Amino acid sequence: MANKIKESNITDGAVTSDKIAPGTVNADRLAGSIPGSKIAPATIDTPNIAPAAITTPLIGPAAVTGPNIGPAAVGAPNISPGAITTTQISPTAGIVSGQIAPGTIANDRLANTGITINGTTIALGASGDIVAGTDWQSVVVADGSTGTTASAGEGYFIDTTSAAHTITLPADGSSTIGDTIIIRDYAGTFATNNVTLTSTAKISGADGDGTLSTNDLVVTVVYVDSTKGWVTIENEAKAVGALDLLISATGGTVTESGDFKIHSFTGDGCFTVSCIAPTSPGIVDYIVVAGGGGGGSGRDNSGGGGGAGGFRESHSTPVSGCYTASPLATPTGITVSATTYPITVGGGGTGGVFPSTLGTNGSNSVFSTITSAGGGRGGNESSGQRTGASGGSGGGGGGGTFGNPGGTGNTPPTSPPQGNNGGSNAPTSPAADASAGAGGGATEAGQSVTPGDQSASGGDGAQTSITGSATYYSGGGAGGAYYPVAGSAGVGGLGGGGNGGRQCCSSTAGSANTGGGGGGNSSPANNGDGSAGGKGIVIIRYKFQ
Repeated sequence: MANKIKESNITDGAVTSDKIAPGTVNADRLAGSIPGSKIAPATIDTPNIAPAAITTPLIGPAAVTGPNIGPAAVGAPNISPGAITTTQISPTAGIVSGQIAPGTIANDRLANTGITINGTTIALGASGDIVAGTDWQSVVVADGSTGTTASAGEGYFIDTTSAAHTITLPADGSSTIGDTIIIRDYAGTFATNNVTLTSTAKISGADGDGTLSTNDLVVTVVYVDSTKGWVTIENEAKAVGALDLLISATGGTVTESGDFKIHSFTGDGCFTVSCIAPTSPGIVDYIVVAGGGGGGSGRDNSGGGGGAGGFRESHSTPVSGCYTASPLATPTGITVSATTYPITVGGGGTGGVFPSTLGTNGSNSVFSTITSAGGGRGGNESSGQRTGASGGSGGGGGGGTFGNPGGTGNTPPTSPPQGNNGGSNAPTSPAADASAGAGGGATEAGQSVTPGDQSASGGDGAQTSITGSATYYSGGGAGGAYYPVAGSAGVGGLGGGGNGGRQCCSSTAGSANTGGGGGGNSSPANNGDGSAGGKGIVIIRYKFQ
């Protein structure tokens, strides 16, 4: 073998740097492998190694040790790609940093090539900006149509002075545990224009959206997993919505009173519950008011007042807070679940048409298992039509003869009662048989015409502060007063009852969305026709945070 030295011909430690001419060690000059015992300490140096001369077959297992390599001797041009593996490096005396030339090891030779903080990755050795805390974004001014897509690690100042706003939280697939987002009410207007939080991920374990509706709110949400999704952690103010809500629902006109929400339905609609927290009793309080009955017709004599629409209420302080409810309130509210509840709001009955067309009862109002019956119509003055009709509250008896009875209230019966009886016209003289009885109200029967009286006023309704403001509902309509011409007509009961007519003046309708009965007429005005009853209302109240 010309020009080649066998391993057996080299004694231990014989190969030293002064025995090797610069550039002499090349791949074709090495037979087999050179073990570490044949190489004197610090012998392998950059000038002695031809470019790419060191390949895997030429290096014995564990042959490369620290003492055999001169400081900064091994440069990238001296090593064939993939030549040095763990087999070639001694486990006890391997390569130390002093043997590696600066800048020799590229990123693609490393198992990990970058560092990631708050979801941002930067390559080792590169320069750039990584935000270690919250990356606060510029103020977002809500316009009612453009939403914000939030990213982990960012904070958002939201200005809802002019419009509501929607923020979309990241989906499950792009979120990892601990991802954090902060939202701040910039202008203190979240209560006026809400911020909706939405995501394909769950929010506090529920599929519903969250609503931020507390002024000056600061809320921090953190991602947990696909089961819980985004949840809140400690905040400067409690979040409002599916995040920390006891009950989250939509429908009707929604207002707030402290920690309680009020949904008012002045027409048919739906009360839709999207989620109920495990800590919530899932109970709501309510009033359900039916439409008032129409007043009776009268021109030569008088028509009876319409009965008020049935009134039903529940109130429990733990459920809907401390406010003054009516004396008819039951402490048992409605237990709800995450579903949709159709709401029916009863219309007022039509007034009687002179001379011989009877008016109609009001229509029922319904929420869940609670139905309030429409008020009874008042009797006409015409023969055979003078008896008041039964209903939530009864209609008043018409005039024309003595002793025409009013209708029966609380029909069908409920407990507590939803209404009262209508009044009758005068039983005997000296009262005028031409005057009519009044419709019943939620808390009081309609007046009857007694000897010496010339008119009858409607029964009073019930007062409640369920909306935060004391309001009467379900007042009875007054009866018409024919005699004398200058006499005073009956007055509608508190709660929207219509006034009765008299010879100079027509009756009036029950007030809208109170369930008040319509007034009975006794006047050529309006052709003697009775007045319509007032439409009902449904109000729902509950603790939402």
